[in-house]
Amino acid sequence: MNIVVTVKQIPDPAVPGELNPDHTLKREGKLILDESDSYGVEMALQLVDKAGGGDVILVSMAPNGEVSGLRTALAMGAAKAILVSDDALHGADALTTAKVLAKCVERAGDVDLVITATEATDGYTGTIPAQVAELLDWPSLTFSKEIEIADSKAKVQRQTEAGYDVVEAPLPAVVSVTAGVVEPRYPSFKGIMAAKSKPVDQVTTADLGLGTDDITPNQKIVSVEAAPAREAGEKIEDEGDAYERVVQFLEQLKVI
Repeated sequence: MNIVVTVKQIPDPAVPGELNPDHTLKREGKLILDESDSYGVEMALQLVDKAGGGDVILVSMAPNGEVSGLRTALAMGAAKAILVSDDALHGADALTTAKVLAKCVERAGDVDLVITATEATDGYTGTIPAQVAELLDWPSLTFSKEIEIADSKAKVQRQTEAGYDVVEAPLPAVVSVTAGVVEPRYPSFKGIMAAKSKPVDQVTTADLGLGTDDITPNQKIVSVEAAPAREAGEKIEDEGDAYERVVQFLEQLKVI
């Protein structure tokens, strides 16, 4: 079984983020593996082990040929990676990112499954997994907290507010996983050393067959403003009629 895992390399969340003049997030320097993607990597490794063989292939987009985050995932046990590093992708929106990732999946060859996080911690759009599935014309299974592969089908427990639904689809498919799907392993020293020599196929959008029209963003950040300071709430001293004030407040909100 061959599984592609989409991974994002992000600025360290422990360091205050900075913006470029066009209001996009600065991504110069070392980038780290998005913690939300470590769950997908671990899930893929376990599924490949259970299947008795195959490869876990990483796909990622990052500027300046940055591979620090990829090396972390390779040290966990992934076999190889495809990195798209192209200045033309500066400011790429979600759909553009999905187009690039879908092309990377095709470049990876014979793939049975694509695993993604539910959303990236520096973007939070949550739309890319479904977009990648649509572009590949594959089924999409989202918010999965458990995955089983059997009889050329993927069966997942799809997390909901009320519990979970059991959903299945034929392979190949795209599955997004939640943070609780598995506990990611820590890379061993042996894994860290081995990751240094694992292949990373660095490509451009042209290598993927994408033209200017395919990667031109359809959105633009016009401005960024600080969130307003939280104002003090209204204090009510109960003199026996506080319930009336509560009712009035709820009526104003049209809750009742």
